[in-house]
Amino acid sequence: MNVCIIGDGLTSLSLAQNLVNKKISVHIYYKKKINHSSLKRTLGISKDNFEFFKKEIMDIQKNFWEIKRIEVYSEKLKKDKILNFEKDKSSLFFMLNNDELHKALSNKLSKSNFFKKKMIKNDNFYQKLLEEKKYNLIINCDSKNPIIKKYFSKTINKAYNNFAYTTSLEHEALENNTAVQIFTKYGPIAYLPLSKTKTSVVYSLDFNKEKFSETKIINLIKKYNFKYLIKKIDKLSKFELKSLNLRNYYHNNILAFGDCLHKIHPLAGQGFNMTIRDIKVISTIIQNRIDLGIELEPSIFKEFENKTKHLNFLFLSGVDYIFEIFNFNKKIKNQNLNKILKFFGNNKILNKMIVKFADKGISI
Repeated sequence: MNVCIIGDGLTSLSLAQNLVNKKISVHIYYKKKINHSSLKRTLGISKDNFEFFKKEIMDIQKNFWEIKRIEVYSEKLKKDKILNFEKDKSSLFFMLNNDELHKALSNKLSKSNFFKKKMIKNDNFYQKLLEEKKYNLIINCDSKNPIIKKYFSKTINKAYNNFAYTTSLEHEALENNTAVQIFTKYGPIAYLPLSKTKTSVVYSLDFNKEKFSETKIINLIKKYNFKYLIKKIDKLSKFELKSLNLRNYYHNNILAFGDCLHKIHPLAGQGFNMTIRDIKVISTIIQNRIDLGIELEPSIFKEFENKTKHLNFLFLSGVDYIFEIFNFNKKIKNQNLNKILKFFGNNKILNKMIVKFADKGISI
C-alpha cells in the first residue's frame, strides 16, 4: 500500500506519521523548504485532540503547556469577565510551538522504513504523478499548486479584512495556566500562555478602518495586558485572515486536506484542531479497510467526505457567527450585548456545551 502526500507542513507530517504507524508506505513530496518565519507561531490543541495525537500520531512528552481556564473580557465592561471556561480544573487545551512540533515529527518520520521524502523540482511533477498511477491514494496538503487550481477551485470564501498579528512576551514568572481573550474596539486580542515566563499573543485588527504601525500594535498589546510584568516583546509577524470551505473534497484518487479543505478565523483557536479531527476520521476509515483486508482505494475519500463535509461546514459557520456577534458588538455604543453574553456565559449547561464544542467539534 503506497500513499503520496504533497506538502511539508504540520498537517502533512501528522497525517504521514499516523499512516506510517499503520505500516503504510508514505512518500512526501514538497516544493520548497518551509518558511520558518511562519513556524514561529504557536498552536493550541484541545484536550480530546491532544489525547488522540499522543496515541495515534506521536507521543508528545514535553514542550507543551497546559491551559486550564479561558477567560473572555470585553473592553466595554473593563475587567469584568463576560465568559469563563474551565472543566473541573482539568486541562482545556495544550499550547505548543509550531517549529518544535514540526522538528519532532520530521525526526521521527526520518527513522521509519515506511517513509520517504522528496523535493519537487518543477511543475511537470504533478502531471507525471497523475499519469504514473504508482500510488493507491494521493493526499494534497499544499494549497498552492497546479492540482488545487485544476481540480479544487470551487470554494466558499470569506475575507475578514483583518490581519492577525502574532508575537511572544517574555515576563516575570507566575502561575500561567489561564488564557485570556479581550474583545477590544479594534478587534480580539488573545494572551496564550506558553510557560511560567512566556506568553503568545494573537491580535486580529481590522485594517480597513485604520492603519496600524508596529509601534501602535505593541502599545495596544501593553495597554490590554493586565497580568504580565513584561521584560521583552518579540518581533511581530502577521497574516491575513480568511475563511475557506472547499465544495468538493476529492477528485478521482486525489484528496484535498488540511488548509486546502478549510480555513477558519483564529478567534477560537480551531484551525489545526479541525485538521486533527479530519485525521481521526480518515485514520478510522483506513484502519477499517486494513482490518478487513481491503486494498486502499479512492472510495475511502468518498466516505471521508460524507462523514466530515457537513460537520466542517457547520463548525466553520459557528465560529464565523461568533466572530460576527463580537464584530457587531464593537460597533455599537451600549453594553447590553455584553451583559447578555455574560448572562449566558454564567449558565453552567451552556458553558459545558461551549467547552465540548471547542474540545470535540460537532458530532451528529
